[in-house]
Amino acid sequence: MAWRIGIDSGGTFTDVCLFDDATGMVAVWKVPSTPDDPSRAIARGTQEGVERVGASPADIAYFGHGTTVGTNALIQHRGVKTGLVTTEGFRDLIEIGRQKRPDLYDLQADKAPPLVTRDLRFGVPERVRHDGTVETPLDEDAVRHAARALKAEGVKAVAIGFLYGFVRQEHEEAAKRIVTEEFPEAFICASHEVAPEFREYERISTAVVNAYLGPVMQGYIRRLADRLKELGLKAVPHLTQSNGGVIGFDMAARLPVRTVLSGPSTGVVAAQAIGAMIGIPNLITFDMGGTSSDVALLSNGEAKLASEANVHGYPIKAPMLDIHTVGAGGGSLAAIDSGGLLKVGPRSAGADPGPVCYGRGATEPAVTDANVVLQTLNPTHLLGGRMPIDQSLSKQAIGRLADELGLDLMATAQGIISVVTANMAKAIRVISVQRGHDPRDYALVAFGGAGPLHAARLARELDMKRIVVPRNPGIGCALGLLLTDLRANFATTRLATLSEALVPDMAEIFVALQEQADHWFAEEGVVSADRRLKRTADLRYHGQNYELAIDVPDGPITPATIAALAEGFAAAHKRLYGFVAEGEAVQLVTYRVEAVGLVPKAAFRPEPDAGPDASHAILGSREVWFPEAGGFVACPIYDRDKLRSGNRFTGPAIVEQMDSTTVLLPGMTATVEPYLNLILEMP
Repeated sequence: MAWRIGIDSGGTFTDVCLFDDATGMVAVWKVPSTPDDPSRAIARGTQEGVERVGASPADIAYFGHGTTVGTNALIQHRGVKTGLVTTEGFRDLIEIGRQKRPDLYDLQADKAPPLVTRDLRFGVPERVRHDGTVETPLDEDAVRHAARALKAEGVKAVAIGFLYGFVRQEHEEAAKRIVTEEFPEAFICASHEVAPEFREYERISTAVVNAYLGPVMQGYIRRLADRLKELGLKAVPHLTQSNGGVIGFDMAARLPVRTVLSGPSTGVVAAQAIGAMIGIPNLITFDMGGTSSDVALLSNGEAKLASEANVHGYPIKAPMLDIHTVGAGGGSLAAIDSGGLLKVGPRSAGADPGPVCYGRGATEPAVTDANVVLQTLNPTHLLGGRMPIDQSLSKQAIGRLADELGLDLMATAQGIISVVTANMAKAIRVISVQRGHDPRDYALVAFGGAGPLHAARLARELDMKRIVVPRNPGIGCALGLLLTDLRANFATTRLATLSEALVPDMAEIFVALQEQADHWFAEEGVVSADRRLKRTADLRYHGQNYELAIDVPDGPITPATIAALAEGFAAAHKRLYGFVAEGEAVQLVTYRVEAVGLVPKAAFRPEPDAGPDASHAILGSREVWFPEAGGFVACPIYDRDKLRSGNRFTGPAIVEQMDSTTVLLPGMTATVEPYLNLILEMP
């Protein structure tokens, strides 16, 4: 048998999904994460997962991995000591930024500290103008002096970013060569390699983040590769990027900035594949784990790709799926704020000590503790019996909070759920209502260990009528690793007015980008039949500061291409902003090519209809607190593994499985569709 394995390393658990190409068998597994060195949990999960199906690491034909190593290092400021070489007069750029306050009326808002301190930022004489002409040649002696000074200060990484490095690369290339000569042991990157686009602040910030994370990711990848080799893995391992595709370990080590959303991106890929299988193209994904909830919108089966994002205060220009994250997970802690009101998150109990019910010494109640008290979660164990918990500890912790609030135990527990639901609903409105989409027109895809547990209340809050719960929701991101392709993005900025006169230049630029894509295909060993290219262009009205990405039609660049871009831009602008500026000139800003290398994927088979009767899957019943009913209600408990295609039942009900728990509110109906996904519908 040839097994394909996807492993997603989260803050609380490391999820494992195995798929047998020959039989279509799917097996899932979870092990506690090891935050000090995630590679230990990954190696353990790989070993235990393959043993559970009677295989060995040598039987693995494909290994895909999603990681939060880069993200966590950025959030917790655990990157390396980094230096910056930039254009003279611009060394304070990464600290000045755009002079915008993300929280306009918050006088106490803290600004993210610069990743390079001022004494490690060196400006050197050089100047390229916006049209590519050299005004001031690069002072190579100044670069050499900067490299020696940075080496003497003990930095581990150096970022190089000049004002117009994206227009003309020679100065950055020369500076990188000199720094490498003087300081070969450092991790060195140049902005044109990382983000060859305009807007110097965001581009240089991206290069700095890449350098800051470089040695961290290199060390992690090296440890993981060694552990996998020791296990006997023969397959070439791949790592997920923020754009939902995978790349080899070597490229991930060179461009770690492209992995900052590695973990949640493949959950969106999994949801996209599930939507295609069951014929529901308009989806809002809801991935709730132990620390955070990630949401994204898929319209007509496509996830939006953003070219820029602000990740924990640091602008990053790198292709990434448009995912919005909020600090609301099963481990999110409940507390009373300075105003005497209940607050949930963003602080999290994490994997260790975890929620109070884990019995590892935690005293602050988490969302998981509230669910244990309400008994929507099993009050005695998690992970299908592998992890015993203590409900009495949760009651004590929430009881202390209830006394402070002047409420009873159950009202406080339900209040925690209501607050975290409101936080998640706000996140979904950001990616839907605020961007011209009505969430009522979409189905909610709930995954992650805690997603199905909260999906019903979240959908009701948003007036959404349909919820899709995948067959194995708790390992959604790991599953997505088995459904994604190799993917890379190439871009270049050239500002010009959109008109038929632009046809020759546009054709030339896209040819150059496609040549870069072909080189990448060759590096990754992708044969011609498995190569796919998608072209887009970022457009805006003259005077605007934000662009919209518009698809470029396939085929040669002609005047018809220009007309199609203008039409597509008008439609996108109308949807997002509510108007079209008739007669205003449209500017083409950045050209983009997405290269996709197709790889064999897990292919799921539909099951025959077994009829509507689901009584064979009932394990027993449990008293569950429902505020709608004013108290505890006896709920049937269904075993997800025993549910078959066509089975149908109504709420209130609880569906339990090793990796997650699904809650049906009173009046809801659940139907098992042929691929064994649960379709929940509101009354």
